[in-house]
Amino acid sequence: MKHDVIIIGSGPAGLAAATELRRLGIRDVVVLEREQTAGGVPRHCGHPGFGWRECRRLLAGPAYAQRLVAGATGVDLRTGTTALRLEAGGRVHTISSTGPAVVEARHVLLAMGTRETPRSARLISGTRPWGVFTTGALQQLVYLAGVQPCTSAVIVGTELVSFSNLLTMRHARIRPLAMIEAGERIVAPRPGDWIARLAFGARVLTRSTLVAVHGEQRVSGVDIETPRGRETIECDGVVFSGGFVPETEIVRTSHLAIDPATGGPVVDQYGRCSDPAWFAAGNLLRPVEASWTAWSEGRAVAHAIAASLRGALPAPTHQTVLEAAGLVRYVCPQRLSHPSPLVPALRVNVRVSRAGRGRLRMTHGKRELWGQVRSMLPERRLLIPTVAGDFATLDRVVVDLALPAAR
Repeated sequence: MKHDVIIIGSGPAGLAAATELRRLGIRDVVVLEREQTAGGVPRHCGHPGFGWRECRRLLAGPAYAQRLVAGATGVDLRTGTTALRLEAGGRVHTISSTGPAVVEARHVLLAMGTRETPRSARLISGTRPWGVFTTGALQQLVYLAGVQPCTSAVIVGTELVSFSNLLTMRHARIRPLAMIEAGERIVAPRPGDWIARLAFGARVLTRSTLVAVHGEQRVSGVDIETPRGRETIECDGVVFSGGFVPETEIVRTSHLAIDPATGGPVVDQYGRCSDPAWFAAGNLLRPVEASWTAWSEGRAVAHAIAASLRGALPAPTHQTVLEAAGLVRYVCPQRLSHPSPLVPALRVNVRVSRAGRGRLRMTHGKRELWGQVRSMLPERRLLIPTVAGDFATLDRVVVDLALPAAR
């Protein structure tokens, strides 16, 4: 049996897409989720901060996840089912408690989200004792298992998710001792550093790196390299936060193209992958945006999928490649497809590698197609107003940042 749509992942993007597809009259929708409970990352984020833009209510993560699941009533939601391999023709090889299986659909939406970079991938020296976590692991222990995994901890990273650790620690009565950041300033918007210091009592150490973890059975302390020299902090917990990468293991072994800049699949303005039977949405596309952004992208890409199923979204006959250059870290989507009969599901967005003020621009050869002076921060997503038809005859457009000449 060939379904209309298979969605891999039941976080905000996947569930929003499933709900919207049902609303648009697409009834044969299957959602595959490897966890036993649907809802994605928010279901173990016990702190508030979710749902305002989606449902005009400020919710804690579990309540928000429950609302997403409730909204997908009528969808064939298969939890405990892991996608193992992707094949052309919309074929997905899976494994569950009932054994291996192959499911197939006219279109497949990839919505697996992102994961944090653990200690093992950060090449931190020292021992391997209990007490080293990622943000997700800490949240699951505190909010799902109801345990206090440590009493004092150091947080490595200063992204927005890093500051959510402060709320988790307060809930579990864990003392946050310090937040460590290698850059000149925190990655999250200010006044996050002041809030960490004044409201939570955590030192914020910029231009600093964690170089070693100590302890035998449990963490006993860490070594920090700071501008003033090496320092040892006694603690029984270390949280490696942020450093998100798209959850693309099965995509990388498939026929679908991967963008080396974002780490996610190459997509066009409708969320279509290099194989137009496949779509992607949410934080799988690039690390990392807020849950409401993933939710809104899931809904928007659902409209493109529904249009494609009804023959209103033709296969692309030409594509314009959007190429990031210079201080622009990535551009997403990476392609603009032509013809472009529908409103784009994904707005062209970029991120830069460092803070500054300059002219963000799109160029073809020596000709500037669009440009605007912007103030930029590495953690801030910048949107570029484009219409695909403006580039219908172009093969390649470069997106870069022109900084003012030094005086």
